[in-house]
Order: sequence, then C-alpha cells, then structure tokens
Amino acid sequence: MNKQYYLNNLYRGKVKQQFGLETAITKTPVTDDIYLSTEGLEGDECADQRHHGGLERALHQYPAEHYGYWQERYSTDNAQDNDWQAPGMGENISSTGMTEDNVCIGDRYRWGAAIIEVSQPRSPCFKLNKRWNADDLSVHMQDTSRCGWLYRVIQPGVVNAEQPLELIERPTNAMTVREVCDIYFGNPLDREDLLKLQQQTRLSNSWMQKVVQRLETGEVENWNFRLLGHA
Repeated sequence: MNKQYYLNNLYRGKVKQQFGLETAITKTPVTDDIYLSTEGLEGDECADQRHHGGLERALHQYPAEHYGYWQERYSTDNAQDNDWQAPGMGENISSTGMTEDNVCIGDRYRWGAAIIEVSQPRSPCFKLNKRWNADDLSVHMQDTSRCGWLYRVIQPGVVNAEQPLELIERPTNAMTVREVCDIYFGNPLDREDLLKLQQQTRLSNSWMQKVVQRLETGEVENWNFRLLGHA
C-alpha cells in the first residue's frame, strides 16, 4: 500500500454555452492551493446537477494515456480541433500511470490534507460527442472501458497539483474500474457478475441501485439518452 502517484495537472471549469450546450466540460489548470470540499474543487461548476457532480461524483480523473488512442481513432477532420489532450474529457485530475486496470472501486487516496475514494467509473455521455464532433465517441468509450473514474471526498482539505495521490486503503474484495465497466456495460444481465458487483459496498448508490434493479427485473435501463442525447 502507500503507493504514490504524481499528477500531470489539476483542472476546474465554469458553466458556459459552447458546443451547442450549456456545459462546464472546458476546464483550465489550477496552479495554486485549492480547497476540496465534499462537493468538489472550489470554483468547479456543473451544468447538469442531476447527472453530474454531487457527493459521489465530486471529482473526475482521466488517464492521459488514452488521448493517443482517441487521436488515432478520430481524424482531425472529425474533431473540433486536434488538441487530443487533457482536460479534453472534462476531467479534474490528469494522470499518467493510473488507469482503469490498476485503480479499484473503493480505493482511498490521501491527497494533501484531503482523503478521496473511488466511487464509480465515469458514465460516458453525448456531451463528449458534441465536444469532439464525433457521434460515436461516447459509445466507443463505453465499449472499450476507457471511461476514467469518479471520487467521493471522505475528508475535505486543501490540495494542489504538486501533491501526489497516496494509496492508503483498498477493499479486500476490490474490483478494478475496468472489471466493473466490463460487467456493467459489457455483460449487464449476467446474474453471477451482477452479484459480484453487489458485493462492492463502496460502489456509488446510483450504480448499485441499477445493479439491484437488473437483478430484480432482468432488464437493462435505456442508455440512449445518456450516450446519444435522444431516446
């Protein structure tokens, strides 16, 4: 335990009208100390508070390694620009060395004076398609589990981009973010796999409710609006 990961950068954003949306997906670097509350970084805004933000989605981290993949997949003719780098996915934290394959649900990190805990994978949405002018980016992100992940804040405090994330706790039955994505998105009605997810006690309430709902009904919720912006 106590492994440390240094950050590439830290970002926050304000809600504004762009890409045909009201969104805070465009973020700018934070170079000084900043207070992290249970709802996120001071001054970091959220346009859609029903589907983004909140206590279990206070921070979004995205691996910088994925940008090369996206740049290779989508030509510059298809994107708003060719700036395939952080914070293009709307992330607060950019990192190298932390990916969906080595970060687990429930991992706790000490970060400066704060403690944060991985709560769920990021659920890709149609706003990414609008931002990059790529109609299937959200679907492909979901299909490949290159989603990044979200945090809840266990202990608020002052943080900055120079301070590492120090892994201080991992649940005994921990599943990686990729394992959770692969089940939740890729094999969403397999009962045995859903029962595994049900044992992830630190998985966010919103995801756990969907797991229980699938087990009870044998049906998957409609993803069309989230992924495509229409029914």
